[in-house]
Amino acid sequence: MMRVVRRPVLSALFGVLTMAVLAICPQVTARAAGPRIDLQVLVVTDGGAPVSAVADQLKIEGVPYRTVDLRKADRPVIDAAFLSDTVDGVPRAKYQAVVLPNASPFQNGTELAALADYEKRFGIRQLDAYVHPSAAVGLSAPTYSGNLDGATAQVSAAGKADAFRYLRGPVKFDDVSADVGESYGFLATPLPDDPATGRSFQTFLTATVKGATGTLVGAFNHDGRSELVLSYANNAQQFQLRTIGHGLITWLTKGVHLGYARNYLGVHVDDVFLPDARWSTEDDCTPGEDCEDEEVETEDIRMQPEDVTFAASWQAQRAFMFDMAYNGAGSDEEIAKHEEDPLTDEFVADKDRFRWLNHTYGHTFLGCVQDISVRPWRCATDPDTREIKYVGEAAIKQEAVKNLEWAAKHGIPVRPSELVTGEHSGLRILPQQPDDNPNLAPALSEADVKWVAGDASRDRGQRKLGALRTVPRHPLSVFFNVATEEEEVDEYNWIYTRRSDGGSGICEDNPSTTTCIEPLDPDTGYTSYIVPTDARITLSHVLGNDPRPHYAHQSNITEDQILYPLLDRVLGEYRTAFADNSPIVNEPMSVLGGELARQDEWRAALRDDAVAKGDVTAYLQDGTITVKSAVKGLDVPITAPEGTREGSELFGNAYAGERSAYKAGDVTLTPPGA
Repeated sequence: MMRVVRRPVLSALFGVLTMAVLAICPQVTARAAGPRIDLQVLVVTDGGAPVSAVADQLKIEGVPYRTVDLRKADRPVIDAAFLSDTVDGVPRAKYQAVVLPNASPFQNGTELAALADYEKRFGIRQLDAYVHPSAAVGLSAPTYSGNLDGATAQVSAAGKADAFRYLRGPVKFDDVSADVGESYGFLATPLPDDPATGRSFQTFLTATVKGATGTLVGAFNHDGRSELVLSYANNAQQFQLRTIGHGLITWLTKGVHLGYARNYLGVHVDDVFLPDARWSTEDDCTPGEDCEDEEVETEDIRMQPEDVTFAASWQAQRAFMFDMAYNGAGSDEEIAKHEEDPLTDEFVADKDRFRWLNHTYGHTFLGCVQDISVRPWRCATDPDTREIKYVGEAAIKQEAVKNLEWAAKHGIPVRPSELVTGEHSGLRILPQQPDDNPNLAPALSEADVKWVAGDASRDRGQRKLGALRTVPRHPLSVFFNVATEEEEVDEYNWIYTRRSDGGSGICEDNPSTTTCIEPLDPDTGYTSYIVPTDARITLSHVLGNDPRPHYAHQSNITEDQILYPLLDRVLGEYRTAFADNSPIVNEPMSVLGGELARQDEWRAALRDDAVAKGDVTAYLQDGTITVKSAVKGLDVPITAPEGTREGSELFGNAYAGERSAYKAGDVTLTPPGA
């Protein structure tokens, strides 16, 4: 029988060695997790415009925030329990930043003290939306107090090296003619830094008014806290707020937050190849449109070959591209009449210098069947059922497909997924057609259309039509029926002046939507009033994170070419203020429509309190950004500092000196220096 040999001596020896090794190399214990900071902003409001302006900037960028209204008796008390708690055994800051209406908005000091303790404990930043300069905010007494309308402020070197790195030059304050409220504020000088106590002030924005120079925006560091102070009043409509707004958010959140912002500008030129009817300056109407006298005649407006050359050259010089919304029937009809069309020849020769957009073959009205025996027209109805009669599916599909075939014949590249119907027809048009043509969506889907243009002045929101989505477009204030400055001013005066001044009185009859103006000078009114007014409106869209494209007509890029001074003003003012790292985003309609859809879905999630309910969780902890989404199919927008990595790759896309992208599911990011 085999015996089992035991080796007690060796076993004892191994035990001794193990104990010795443990004594020399003790087990490594995991470092305790640091505090967690949730990516949500606390906004404390008194109902004033300055704090509302900051909240609006958070909203348009898609940054989650919670509002506490000081005017409400049942509001929560801001104390330690409201601001922080413990999750998974570690302290949690519920808010990554705090916005206050001023430096001390509470009736007693208890809540302010709780905020101060919270900010010191977690390294949270605070923004004071409008302060009176004093030592309490690191500033001297004001060197100037009063109106800032029309002032030009400068971004300091410190600002450009910090949160305002996306700005190139001066920040223009709206003047009184912009009709967006007075700009009032104070200029002051920062108090000397005190290294012994750690108190310092870093100026970001300065201005000189009536010989006085001082700070308007700066970071006051004191008592272990950082406080961004604004010594002038903003409102959400003002150009200066929209210019520095993104920088305010970047500074507040240290560049880490949910949200995604770009400055978009697309311009569609409709009716290419078609002639447009011309406004009659004598009769104040457009033949074939609204002239009661059928004898009124004007010469139609149609581009010339040299206008194509000019447009291509203008695009190249401005690094900007039009979307030419074309109607092939205009070309075919011209050739049928004259056996040639030099305009078509020139466009085909330069086809690769433009983007092209299907505007239907013949610009046919694709909504209800129109009864034009009355003014304004109305939808024809079935005499028996009284139901509205609509253009059928076959006719709608033919308009889309035939125009694509025309483009293919001429070698013009077109995206089949994009379509602009004539007059935005097929979509609901109030008051005549309260519903969409039920044949529109199925017909266009058969033609592979996914995006159909709408009119943002009538229907601002994106809508789903079966498998289609609308892309609302902003109309520019250059009318489809004008080609000269004189015609533009004449029609503008007709719409916007009182009957006593020779106008239509439309502005008098609709005071809630239209403002009456004094009649513009026919010789100077376009450049002195219409261009700056519409440029400002257009820039408000560009700086409002608004992907909706704008539209004009081919009539506006011929003869006096009145579209160009307007766009030059928009691009010039933008590029004067914004650095090269923040270019205008000039993309096709399908791209802009997709961005609008993602914005809408994210904003719907925020309205549904997805962050508050924990359906979307986002936090910064131990130098790592963690975002988790339990909402199926939801793309979450994320912005992080330049250099942030997702695994081994750079995260997202570069813009405004940061990285940003939409992400679905769970995401882990590592900012630089982590």
